[in-house]
Amino acid sequence: MTETRLRTYTHLTGYGLATLFIMILATQNFRYGFYDLFYLACTLAALTIAGMGYTTLARRQQLRAPGHLFIMAALNGLILVALFWLQEADISYWCLPVILLNLLILPLRQGLALSLLVTVVLTAFLLAREPLTDTLLIAFAAVILASTGALYIWHYDHMAQSAEDLAITDPVTGAHNARFLDETLQKEISRCGVTGHPLSVITLAMDYLEETKDLHGQNGLTTFYRAATQHLFGVIRAGDSLYTLSDGKFFLILPFTPEEGVRVIAERIRRSIAERDWPVVGRVTISLGCTTRTVNDTLADSLRKRTDEALKEAQKRSQDSIWFAEGDLNGA
Repeated sequence: MTETRLRTYTHLTGYGLATLFIMILATQNFRYGFYDLFYLACTLAALTIAGMGYTTLARRQQLRAPGHLFIMAALNGLILVALFWLQEADISYWCLPVILLNLLILPLRQGLALSLLVTVVLTAFLLAREPLTDTLLIAFAAVILASTGALYIWHYDHMAQSAEDLAITDPVTGAHNARFLDETLQKEISRCGVTGHPLSVITLAMDYLEETKDLHGQNGLTTFYRAATQHLFGVIRAGDSLYTLSDGKFFLILPFTPEEGVRVIAERIRRSIAERDWPVVGRVTISLGCTTRTVNDTLADSLRKRTDEALKEAQKRSQDSIWFAEGDLNGA
């Protein structure tokens, strides 16, 4: 289940349970003749039903749907206004499920801020009207409810972020994986089309890979890949991104980098790798293929294929070398 769909189901369930709870309150108050509370409950139910409708309409944008904030702010505001307008202490019990609903519907910071605001206002109202013992009991319940809900939401967000990081990260090297590469590269190409800034990419691979594997084994290669990844993270600039490909290659996306810039960066990487004594494998060399986007490069595949061809050309001509592939400026 995707994050968007899970949020949609959560919002629908939260609004639905809130509507059921409020309608029960409305029925009870109507039965006993508390018509002011009955009308208040009907208005609150209309807001939660509107929340269900908005969730359904915006189901594809649940991760960034701003309408929930307005609906929940109206719901909380209406309860607080009614609390002071009707001077009914029983409304204080209505605030408790709304505090939890804030945390279920809204992002953590917004939901927690709104819930704390309701708790403070509710406590101030009760201090002026109710015995201190009753006030502390309700205020304590509100704080416990808000704290528990916030802790659960924080834990869920943390687990979701960890799962997302695992999905886009290579477990061996810690760099981004090929799955995330295509998505990011396509975004950078689209951004270049709008802003006009240059974009360059590099593919690099270890020379004499099979010989090194025969000599040091897969564990030796894994040790080198991990160390090389950390080294490359230190060499590339802020804003550049590094990816590990399944065949032992590395790929770099270099935004705002023209041809002369990518040549300089590629040479710096080649030299820094060759001059270092690596764990297990000792001295190694790499070959690099690089290219710069042209106006005709609208797909990530075109840049990836051109850097692969440039890498093959570099390896064919000589090891420990760099080859720059020119893009087609005139189109196919």
